[in-house]
Amino acid sequence: MSKSLRFLVPLIIFGALVILLMIGLGKDPTKVPSPLIGKPVPEFSLPALTDPERRVEDEDLQGEISLVNVWASWCVSCRQEHQALMALSKNSDFQIVGINWKDDAQDAREVLRMTGNPYAMNGHDPDNKVGLHWGVYGAPETFVVDRQGIIRYKHIGPITREVWEKTLEPLVAKLKAEG
Repeated sequence: MSKSLRFLVPLIIFGALVILLMIGLGKDPTKVPSPLIGKPVPEFSLPALTDPERRVEDEDLQGEISLVNVWASWCVSCRQEHQALMALSKNSDFQIVGINWKDDAQDAREVLRMTGNPYAMNGHDPDNKVGLHWGVYGAPETFVVDRQGIIRYKHIGPITREVWEKTLEPLVAKLKAEG
């Protein structure tokens, strides 16, 4: 191999890697598609965070529009979205169901005691068994589930006023109108 070719091959490989990196950096990480959209929620049964004798199950998502919010006490972004969830919990058009993910139950209960509890029910998933089936990459993530238990949308990242007004509220209104 000639000297110029030995120099040129690594340069071409480096250039290709730079191009791939630039393409990746230009993508929005909150737009990761979910293969679960349009499919029934995965079967699950978790102990309730506030009462381990009770269960939070997939059947709890039948008959009502649900925002299923994956959160954790250690999650900074979850704390940022908490006030938005508290405000949304007053809306009777849907229920907010929590999945407390990869967390210590006592820490999670303490956060809810101090900041308020926006959840109609909250399952505790310390070992990610349920999160894995839902395709959870991190917290927070929120799924919109229709009355038939079909996942209609997945939002990655905190729910903000803008996310609510531009994306989630119109979808909830559409699902409500579908009856």
